[in-house]
Amino acid sequence: MDVHGRDLRYFTSVAEELSFTRAAERLFVSQPALSKQIRMLEKQLGVVLFERDRRAVRLTAVGEALLPHARAMLAAWEAAQTAVQEARTAERHTLVIGMSTSPGRGLLPALRARLDFRHPEARPILRQVNWADPSAGLADGSSDVAYVWLPLPDEDRYQYAVVAREPRLVALPDGHPLAARAASDSEGMVDFSDLWDEPFLALPPEAGPLRDYWLALDARDGRQPRIGGVVASAEETHEAVAGGQGVALLATGNAPLVVRDKVIAVPVRGISPAQLAVAACRDDKRTLVLAYLAAAREVGATTC
Repeated sequence: MDVHGRDLRYFTSVAEELSFTRAAERLFVSQPALSKQIRMLEKQLGVVLFERDRRAVRLTAVGEALLPHARAMLAAWEAAQTAVQEARTAERHTLVIGMSTSPGRGLLPALRARLDFRHPEARPILRQVNWADPSAGLADGSSDVAYVWLPLPDEDRYQYAVVAREPRLVALPDGHPLAARAASDSEGMVDFSDLWDEPFLALPPEAGPLRDYWLALDARDGRQPRIGGVVASAEETHEAVAGGQGVALLATGNAPLVVRDKVIAVPVRGISPAQLAVAACRDDKRTLVLAYLAAAREVGATTC
């Protein structure tokens, strides 16, 4: 037996007013429509809820028994509606920001300040994503916006703003012969061709074109890299370089995450600079997403 919330609301109003006329006015319905609905409820329940005569309306014993439960159900449904509305509001104001490592460079506070100025109700939430996902959560929808390194796989799916453009370095174990070569170079650099025969640390295969980018395939003159290991975090990269598994390219701004405890980094000549971007799905037109991208463009205009 299914009873609609409307039926319980009509019943409760009549029970509280003890008048079909006043209850109809309270509910903004006609009295005949209200009377019909109460009769249908009584028929559905197989009981009489009200005693009616020309002078008064009274609850029957069954009506008295139903009234507190009807009130409780209506209160519970009202609380449920409030909870749903609060959850919808929170969802509308929440912005999930994906990243594979902390972007550093002062970017998070700079963009947060701009977002707060335009949308003080916004609730940014930071989400750490494994390096195996080069979209930092955009591809599966777990992030609304994300800090990503270019190139992105399926780049046509995304809109983005570049927020940092900086040279790539190579992380080496302390005492590596190329460190001495860089020290003797007039610019303190090594040529990328000097690294061709070195074992390289690679991103997981799922990273797609980003794996190729950090192996600098486009600068190897057709030579395939030697893969010394696969890394999925800055800490894994540090440990693998320090352990002699291989060398790794990294952006200048990310060097502090890797360079320490027997790991150094030197600039590399002959490869393109790295580009860090804030990205979102191309068809995502939500207000907070577009506002964060606008903030990224403003910051990028001053940093790139």
